[in-house]
Amino acid sequence: MSTPKSEFLKVILERGYLHQCTDWEGLDALMAKQSVAAYIGFDATADSLHVGSMVQIMLLRRLQQTGHKPIALMGGGTTKIGDPSGRDESRRLMTVDDINKNLESIRDSFTGYLTFGNGTTDALMVNNADWLDTLNYIEFLRDYGRYFSVNRMLSFDSVKLRLEREQPLSFLEFNYMILQAYDFLELARRHDCRLQMGGSDQWGNIVNGTELGRRIDNRELFGLTAPLITTASGAKMGKTAAGAVWLNPNRLSPYDYWQYWRNTEDADVGRFLKLFTDVPMDEIARLEKLQGAEINDAKIALANEATTLCHGAAAARNAAETARRTFVEGGLGQDLPVLEIDRAELETGIPAYELLRRCGLAASNGEARRLIKGGGARLNDAVIEDENRKISIADLDSDGVLKLSFGKKKHAVLRAK
Repeated sequence: MSTPKSEFLKVILERGYLHQCTDWEGLDALMAKQSVAAYIGFDATADSLHVGSMVQIMLLRRLQQTGHKPIALMGGGTTKIGDPSGRDESRRLMTVDDINKNLESIRDSFTGYLTFGNGTTDALMVNNADWLDTLNYIEFLRDYGRYFSVNRMLSFDSVKLRLEREQPLSFLEFNYMILQAYDFLELARRHDCRLQMGGSDQWGNIVNGTELGRRIDNRELFGLTAPLITTASGAKMGKTAAGAVWLNPNRLSPYDYWQYWRNTEDADVGRFLKLFTDVPMDEIARLEKLQGAEINDAKIALANEATTLCHGAAAARNAAETARRTFVEGGLGQDLPVLEIDRAELETGIPAYELLRRCGLAASNGEARRLIKGGGARLNDAVIEDENRKISIADLDSDGVLKLSFGKKKHAVLRAK
């Protein structure tokens, strides 16, 4: 692989986004001489994207930053089938209304990362339902089906791994890669899109698209994938013990989002600064050298920058200040999760384990009991000794609030109403 001439490929190479490319030299030459439109697809399986989609979102951001045109393709059509990649079971089929509601909500996830508009390098958001919903099945099979080899489709990881694990793969899902290839052809025709990007698990689907464009329209199309990101301990990005790390604030508060990045493992800080922030490389090199307690400065920089991109500078400042007041001063930050409790309930008292569950610090009463028995739960910074201890009006401070904590980093505020 030669040293790239185009700024985009230089950036993704040095910041760790590159896994595979269908034609490195050809893509580099094209991007060095002109602005290129490129797309990544996002299916609407939930009403928010999560951190697992951040590499793809940041790839589109890097594209726009280096003078090219990003296209966010919303899968209003393909979501009706479901991508089999990386799964052992079929996705739940969703109604059209649910898909459309999710699409509307997901759009907000991109606003902090991309500039949309009608300019040469302004981002576009398009929906593949615009062309997939009107396809005639017989005509589609006749015109496009003959370009796909079932033998080859069976060799792609998204299919092969499912079959090797002896998990069922429906014919519906088997069609997904054909529709994704057709998406690329449609975007090439409609928007002169030359490049499709995605995670490494999408390699087979992307290659299908480049080949379909060449065979049908004699178009030179390119594919590029990023590595699937895991933490240093091997955990999948975007997942925690408490669930997914959502990008939309109605699913996860900016404070909790900030905390997710603040709790990054030491070994991941430099890598995540390169992938998920705009911090310059020389500053990242300085932060990577920090040792001992000073590594926390790098983690705070990561949390601030990542939260600013996702939720804005004000939300990042508030989250950082809440964390400082909570951890350094032992106070109550204004952005901590708040649970309002009827004063009448507190008059009689509520078991500590139940409140831990109700405020989200434990997933169940059983888990809450275990946390308390293990000495990990605190009320107003004092260890809760008895899982059945009644928390009542007497535990409120002069402002009518109290703080519950699990470990050193998870806190919630309870307020009487």
